[in-house]
Amino acid sequence: MDKQTVFKNAILNGLYSQDYPGHELLTPQLLANTQAGTIWQVVQDELQHCQGFTWAVAFITLDMLVPFKAVMADLADQGITGTILTSDYLGFNRPQVFAELAKIPNLTVKIVDQAGFHAKGYLFDHGDFQTVIVGSANFTRAALLQNVEWALKVSSRENAGLTGQVTAQLAALNRHSQSLDVAWLQDYRQRWQAPIRPTVKVSEHQQPIKPNRMQRPALAALHELVAAGAHRGLVVSATGTGKTYLGAFAVRNFRPHCFLYLVHREQIAKKSLQSFQRVIGGPASDYGLLTGNRHDWDAKYLFATVQTLSQPTTLKQLEPEAFDYILVDETHRAAAPSYQRVFTHFRPRFWLGMTATPERMDKQDVYALFDYHLAYEIRLKAALDAGMLAPFHYVGIQDYERDGAVITETSDLRYLVADQRVKYILDQMDYYGYCGDQARGLVFCSRQKEARELAVKFSAAGHPAVALTNTDSGARRQSVVHQLEAGKIEYIITVDLFNEGVDIPSLNQVVMLRNTQSAVVFIQQLGRGLRKYPGKEYVTVLDFIGNYQNNFLIPMALNHDTSRQVDRARQETILPPTIGISTINFRRVAAARILQSLEKVKLDSMHELRQAYQDLHHRLGRVPMLVDFYRYGSVSPLVFAANSRLTNYSSFLQKVGEPVKLTASENAVLTFVTKELLNGKRPHELVLLQLLLDAPDHHCSQEQLSAALHERGAYVDSDVLRSIDDVLSLAFFDVKAGKKTKRALYGGQPIVAHPDLVDYAFVPSLAAALKRNALFHRLFEDAVATGLALSKDYDAHQQFTLYRQYDRKDVCRLLNWPLDVSAPMYGYRVGERECPIFITYHKDDDQRRNAIYDNQLQNGQSLRWYTRSPRHRSSPEVQRLLSGKVKIHLFVKRSDAVGKQFYYLGPAKIQPGSAKEEKLGAKHKPAVGMNLVLTHPLATRLRRLLFEK
Repeated sequence: MDKQTVFKNAILNGLYSQDYPGHELLTPQLLANTQAGTIWQVVQDELQHCQGFTWAVAFITLDMLVPFKAVMADLADQGITGTILTSDYLGFNRPQVFAELAKIPNLTVKIVDQAGFHAKGYLFDHGDFQTVIVGSANFTRAALLQNVEWALKVSSRENAGLTGQVTAQLAALNRHSQSLDVAWLQDYRQRWQAPIRPTVKVSEHQQPIKPNRMQRPALAALHELVAAGAHRGLVVSATGTGKTYLGAFAVRNFRPHCFLYLVHREQIAKKSLQSFQRVIGGPASDYGLLTGNRHDWDAKYLFATVQTLSQPTTLKQLEPEAFDYILVDETHRAAAPSYQRVFTHFRPRFWLGMTATPERMDKQDVYALFDYHLAYEIRLKAALDAGMLAPFHYVGIQDYERDGAVITETSDLRYLVADQRVKYILDQMDYYGYCGDQARGLVFCSRQKEARELAVKFSAAGHPAVALTNTDSGARRQSVVHQLEAGKIEYIITVDLFNEGVDIPSLNQVVMLRNTQSAVVFIQQLGRGLRKYPGKEYVTVLDFIGNYQNNFLIPMALNHDTSRQVDRARQETILPPTIGISTINFRRVAAARILQSLEKVKLDSMHELRQAYQDLHHRLGRVPMLVDFYRYGSVSPLVFAANSRLTNYSSFLQKVGEPVKLTASENAVLTFVTKELLNGKRPHELVLLQLLLDAPDHHCSQEQLSAALHERGAYVDSDVLRSIDDVLSLAFFDVKAGKKTKRALYGGQPIVAHPDLVDYAFVPSLAAALKRNALFHRLFEDAVATGLALSKDYDAHQQFTLYRQYDRKDVCRLLNWPLDVSAPMYGYRVGERECPIFITYHKDDDQRRNAIYDNQLQNGQSLRWYTRSPRHRSSPEVQRLLSGKVKIHLFVKRSDAVGKQFYYLGPAKIQPGSAKEEKLGAKHKPAVGMNLVLTHPLATRLRRLLFEK
């Protein structure tokens, strides 16, 4: 299709009838903030691909300017400029907003002098067409990332009526506006008054406190732990995520006769007492303190400082069974002798430990102290999604470069503190700014000498800074922190001193001037600024990225990505997601450095797996299972399953020295479940295996299976039931795999059989093995449970989930085919009713078979595809395709370098009249080319990931 036809069809699809082909870029769309994407992501994509823009937006907030500046900096490198028409209407826009906009060199800001200016329109110029977004969304974080907002996105040609109307309106506004300059801003500062927003005053004691969505699963886990007879449990929860209230809810649920709360500061004890009273209720006389000044011995809920409680004279006055529930806050301090005396003296029914930094203890293992019962862990990403922490705007910036030399791990100190680099760093810090009237920043660098020199040069440049290292006393550290909080200095510069255990809620900038050595340390350093604080609407996080070997860790750490998949880390770099209302932004050069790092690393090496295993073993105090990696680990269980050097998890356990003994048949069965089912891409077989495991006689009926599948929202029909039989009987795998068949590699015997026509049962040999070998039973059950957990990422009510990844073998199984014919399939296979087509978009040789020639995906919805050669229009398989009776499923991957997984782009249809017989290659063999039109116009993120260079 030519561009004009594509454009017409796209408009007709959106405004007249969906019978016309749509287009991801051009079809009119209603934008909203949903789980699938935000209005900001669309605006950002338009910015990144436009030749210029003009916006008319009444209201702008400071909390949206950091990600906007990151995009504008890249556009400045390309010589692209834009204009924003805004106003001082109602005094909504703070003076600081205009001051920050004035820092953007390639942006013109005009102040509309027109009463009642309340427009919300965004016009992007793409050369031969324009796109306008008009609706309810101002340029504010709430509107673009969070609120229920609607905006209509419409594209039109430059000679279209809509383009003319929008352009005329903008021109009229421009005529009634003045440029933002120093004089106007100075005048606005003097006359601006913060708008008065009506507030409804409600006493906080009138508001019932309920567990939030993060606390509810933690409470459920604690309940299960107590019900199982455990006497100790640990909750790891990031600073600022509501540990105190979580503890109060847990105590309320337990209903102790007498309760003790232990902490190291009287101020914390007093504040916690108030929180517990608010949750639990009851007379004030039930609550008391045990501190240096108060000794409320008869209180039902006693809040004590460890300094007072641990005194021998105090402990003598309290029986070991005086409390049936003891909560130890800041448990990482429990290695101290004072805490140990308390642990030795008391014998409650349950000890609850709570901490944000369990790894901080030096003398004793906090996990061991609580019997390795890690009840729950509130992760940073989930806490941000739940709004429990201050949101952040992360910007990955390229570090200073001069004459082609970039900062690396081995750069000499004189380069790290060179005047030019210091100026570059300060300029970037000023450009991206901070929330508040003054910077309160924490700067992490790589060396102590660098920290001291940078502090001197920061101060000389008008940004008072102090260096702190591990050679400084605790008193000095506290003094410097107080100086920062009081506004006497702007920055503390350190190496790793403030990774953990430091609470400076007023921090509004975190600056990273060092190599990322580990994901844990990266998150610890980022997290220093995420404590909520009055007036702190966000934290600016600036990461100066040099040519570091470990750059690949950055997107993985930010997204808590445990997949160890290079393709996914690449996606997180090219298309950074939002986390709640926090944004991740990479400048183009910085992103390129991360991608270069990804090309050189092997993320799933045995070394990485051993390290992840040892870390989790340390936390759990036992051999971790795959489901433990799903819940708590730094590596996804899929990494173990996909590793070609491991047949199953038992083989890994053997490599790390665990005494694992399985028979050959047990090992084969476990390998089958691990390699074929654990990925969770279809839950059906796993649901049946779980039913059989749960049944005392290892039997279940077809009705029970159907009911269980329906309960999970999975589709059920005769085809999928027959496919389940083929897979679990291993008939599906009766194909060659080297010298043996895959069936033989998996033991050659069925896993499940039919004792009668409709019932299912484990075959006798498997049932006997499960009964005989407890370890095999545990490993088998673990693989099934892990697969069911992973299956939640897929839509089970249909064969394939849009935009999820599948390999050819997955597709054969999910299409309910009787045999795995993935090996000889190559690019496609025309079945009786369905045809999967696999396209590798970027190839070494553009003339290779199945190459796509429309490499720009110009119409956004169709791909030119070629059959094998030799093929003619009259060939039977071509005729079946052209008949329209065969459903086409389209799978695409960017290149062979990303592995065997293809993204599912949905069903496709052949564009009428597009099929042509052509001569391909040097030998001019005949093949049939045709346009495949996607049923679902390609999502912006997938288009960029798969098709853009």
